[in-house]
Amino acid sequence: MFALLLLAGCATTQAEAPRKAHRDFLVLDTHLDTPLHFGRPGWSFAGHHDPATDLVQVDLERMDAGALDGGFFAIYTEQGPLNAKGYADALAFARGRSDLIDHTLAAFPNRIDFATTAADARRIDRAGLRVAFKSMENSYPLGEDLSLLREFHDRGVRLAGPVHGANNQFADSSGDTPKWNGLSPLGRTWVKEMNRLGMVIDASHASDAAFDQMLELSKSPLLLSHSSGRGAFDHPRNLDDSRIRKLAAKGGAICVSTIFLSNMNMGPERAALFSRYEHIADLSPEAQADLARRWRALDATQPIWAADFERYMAMVLHVIEVAGVDHVCFGADWDGGGGLPGIEDISALPKVTERLRAAGYSDADLAKMWGGNILRVVEAAARAASTQ
Repeated sequence: MFALLLLAGCATTQAEAPRKAHRDFLVLDTHLDTPLHFGRPGWSFAGHHDPATDLVQVDLERMDAGALDGGFFAIYTEQGPLNAKGYADALAFARGRSDLIDHTLAAFPNRIDFATTAADARRIDRAGLRVAFKSMENSYPLGEDLSLLREFHDRGVRLAGPVHGANNQFADSSGDTPKWNGLSPLGRTWVKEMNRLGMVIDASHASDAAFDQMLELSKSPLLLSHSSGRGAFDHPRNLDDSRIRKLAAKGGAICVSTIFLSNMNMGPERAALFSRYEHIADLSPEAQADLARRWRALDATQPIWAADFERYMAMVLHVIEVAGVDHVCFGADWDGGGGLPGIEDISALPKVTERLRAAGYSDADLAKMWGGNILRVVEAAARAASTQ
């Protein structure tokens, strides 16, 4: 009888245990384009930035407000010509962007620290600091020299995608007409080298055929750092339900984005603003503020996306239903075109947790989706490398 009463008491205690708050989870985002802001004259990653006059969506103040514990800061390089000069220029840029990430974040040793392993991320989080992984969006800067992957690995990069918005020397892009029908011969070797180094393969932006081939060839799970589900919105940048299930079956994860929940409204005025935005670090503080004012004015009349927070949550719930909670994560494409009414920047992240709770997801489910699944994939890549 005493044992039964003891068990009943334990059950009551467990039932009454408070649910975790959003900030109690290890919250990571797999695709932060924020480094494009790091070189801006007169700008600080730790400062307060008024959304009316500054387009940045991620900074240390907002990380505190939205309890974003960290993520992957992207070395993004624009596509250029597939020739020796194009590769050399891109490599110089990527090296500079990597150095800029290091220099900017190292200025805040009491607030953020660099991670290259899942264990690092957990240790840094326990210490009360933000977590900074590095990623490479578009492997174009490598040219045809795959030994350069080792250099970027040594620079701390642990996540990389082969391609961006246009076909390159490694793979076909989801946004271009097929050239290789998936991976090029060099792209197949790129997959092997990524596996050998223990770097996670990012399949966002890759064509369906390139995704299929990477999934088949890779010895470790794939990650889609900022993609959504085609079953909820039909667009080539999104992954169809069948492929999401195949990704999950091989242990991978899809990090749901706020982009391409609708068609992109990219008229001439917006395209011109985007072109200036991608080079915002070259603008004076006055020109930066003018860009922000024009951007916000256009948002009021011609939004980039015909979507909002409700549409985003519908996409998230669809992807969870297809993939399962063990294979979903978050990569909203902050500072790279992401953000929607109701989820304009990372300070809104607690709303996602609230909505997932309302949909019936548990603390264990949320812990997986906010950070656990990402770290599991990082660990799997490192483990696969150690066996080769």
